[in-house]
Amino acid sequence: MTAPAPAMTLPDMEPALRVVPMPADANQHGDIFGGWVMSQVDIAGSIPASRRARGRVATVAVNSFVFREPVLIGDVVSFYAHITREGRTSITVAVEVYAQRNPTDVICVKVTEANLTYVAVAPDRRPRVLPTE
Repeated sequence: MTAPAPAMTLPDMEPALRVVPMPADANQHGDIFGGWVMSQVDIAGSIPASRRARGRVATVAVNSFVFREPVLIGDVVSFYAHITREGRTSITVAVEVYAQRNPTDVICVKVTEANLTYVAVAPDRRPRVLPTE
């Protein structure tokens, strides 16, 4: 068994998303399904991407995804997302995920980090050029 993650604090920025997973999101051992975490990461990453694109985006790649610690039922899970790269039609977003657990003596751990690429899409669902800032 690996040693517990070192104690840390949440980043000094507003999260893109904050969620509390429920029992329906967990396996029989009380660990939250990785697929649930992945879907929340995709939602969190799409928020800065769609703001930058000023409209609809589609996920085109999950460039990296690392699960560092399990997410547990009742954790307060915070998703921090920021744009790391822009192309002509694409936006790459880094997402870091932290869990706060043990309400009587809060413990904060980094549970996941991911890097996703989105593409701005037009109403016909075809790629479109990003607007100038």
